[in-house]
Amino acid sequence: MKKVKKNKKAYYSARNDHDKSDSKLYEQLDKHISDPSKLVRKVKRGEIVEATVSDILPDSLIVDIGYKSEGVVPSREMSSEFVDASELKIGDKVPVYLMKYDADGTAILSIKRTDQVSKWLELEKAMETGDVIEATVVEANNGGLICELGGQIRGFIPSSQLDATRVYADGIRRTGRDVNAQVQKKLNALIGEVIKTKIAELDREKNKIILSEKMFLGGADVAMKEETLKGLKEGDTLEGEVTGIAPFGIFVNAEGLEGLVHVSELSWDKIDSIEEIYKVGDEVKVQVIGISDGGKRVAYSIKRLAKDPWKEAIAKHKVGDVVEGEVQRVVDFGAFVRIGEGLNGLIHISEISNRLVRDPRDFLREGDKVKVRILTISETERHLGLSMKSVAYADDSRVSSTGYGSRQKATPVTKKINKEELKKAVDELIEEEIK
Repeated sequence: MKKVKKNKKAYYSARNDHDKSDSKLYEQLDKHISDPSKLVRKVKRGEIVEATVSDILPDSLIVDIGYKSEGVVPSREMSSEFVDASELKIGDKVPVYLMKYDADGTAILSIKRTDQVSKWLELEKAMETGDVIEATVVEANNGGLICELGGQIRGFIPSSQLDATRVYADGIRRTGRDVNAQVQKKLNALIGEVIKTKIAELDREKNKIILSEKMFLGGADVAMKEETLKGLKEGDTLEGEVTGIAPFGIFVNAEGLEGLVHVSELSWDKIDSIEEIYKVGDEVKVQVIGISDGGKRVAYSIKRLAKDPWKEAIAKHKVGDVVEGEVQRVVDFGAFVRIGEGLNGLIHISEISNRLVRDPRDFLREGDKVKVRILTISETERHLGLSMKSVAYADDSRVSSTGYGSRQKATPVTKKINKEELKKAVDELIEEEIK
């Protein structure tokens, strides 16, 4: 009996030791898996990561970008304002920008372009906040000055955006062949000079930056700004001038007060290209819709000073009206119909016919004329819920010159659409339109 107890005790002791060993092993495995340095990850194009110099060759650098990956920095991509490639040694840390992967899967990297990306981000922020940018003139042409902004990025100051006293003898802008020749001489004389400017327009994809000295000089006129701010409140209307254009809107100086008209506040209609509608220097009337930080951040609106065409159009209709429209697009869950200028609505699949509808394309196609009943009007979404099947007339509710979809005897269906289904359908259609 004693021997059995002894063996039993030894068995459980050995088992506990084994369990502890397994637990320790699992703990080590978990730690290893959780360590990012043990994982293999492919850095994405355009990403900036910190790399470690692992080898220095005559025409390139070999660097470790982590995640068990190495890359190559060609000699032409080593120059940088912040990194002296000639001073680098094995083990040094350096930021790199991934340009691409070659056919062998090797990462082709750049130190130079990290400067550019950082500078672009800095310039974008400066445009949003209205910060002053110092531009060094490196070239002059008939239109203005080409300037160096750092990070091997250049910007352009149109002659119309320079202080008039720089280019005209009496400070008054004039035109003419003789005047143009004198202006060109004045512009050439500015090469090498540093000019304080603000950013009027910026588009990184097009590598385009338009600068304005006039914006800087106008911003210096604090007295007018303070006078305008006295008693100013949301809803007030001001006269201003377009001072800058960006992908997200236009900047307007209204009586000394610089502000942004976001693209959503430019027009009631959809705007595909801001540049086709507005130019720097255009005179505009704006409504103040937001003031913060003592006037440092001002939001303007242009569209709110115009009548909303949707409200005017929808005022002619009400829920229950039967109207005629044209099918603009057929989707899996219904059809998008225009019933008038600026008025669009959705016929949900359940509202197309009393017959079972599996595919709206079996009943409708783009260009068809249809009679529909207005079920809902959403002012917030500027959209209508429409129904074909509820239109009470003997013939097929669709009026189509093509005769698409022959008339068939209706088979009543008892299923009705509820408000939640209709709202979901409208939301889906709006999302489709946005895409």
